[in-house]
Amino acid sequence: MISRSFLCDSLSSLQRFADQLASQPLIEEANIQLNGELGSGKSTFTRFLLQSLGVKGTIKSPTYAVMEEYLVHTPSKDIHIWHFDFYRFNDPSEWEDAGFRDVFLMRGLKISEWPEKAKGYLSQPDLWIDFQFIDSAQGEDLRNIQINALSKRGEALISG
Repeated sequence: MISRSFLCDSLSSLQRFADQLASQPLIEEANIQLNGELGSGKSTFTRFLLQSLGVKGTIKSPTYAVMEEYLVHTPSKDIHIWHFDFYRFNDPSEWEDAGFRDVFLMRGLKISEWPEKAKGYLSQPDLWIDFQFIDSAQGEDLRNIQINALSKRGEALISG
């Protein structure tokens, strides 16, 4: 497992991280799971990543819908993207009941917020990204972002 971490001190640093990840060709088939408290930056990071990949228009958090699907058309191929937010799950079996097994078998990028709410049903991700608030005496909005590569694809994504 390869791990990287960085101090995120602004939206622009979070945008740069998303841009770097989006520039990696293997991102198009990645399984990314995001961990962190409410308001820690998971949805904002996802919005930046999707914009960097070419998603146009409004990018909604799937808190109520649980899943948002996007299709990006490029000159050479189409990129399928699914953004999940399992926050509202009361039981992990809701993942199976919702029919998400079929989605996770399809080719494309899967980004999951609150993956622990679907524990036992989600496969091991390529990247596990943890967003942690850092207390600051200056009152700054600081976060530590820990990126863990849990597969060869994940290692290539954070080494590239």
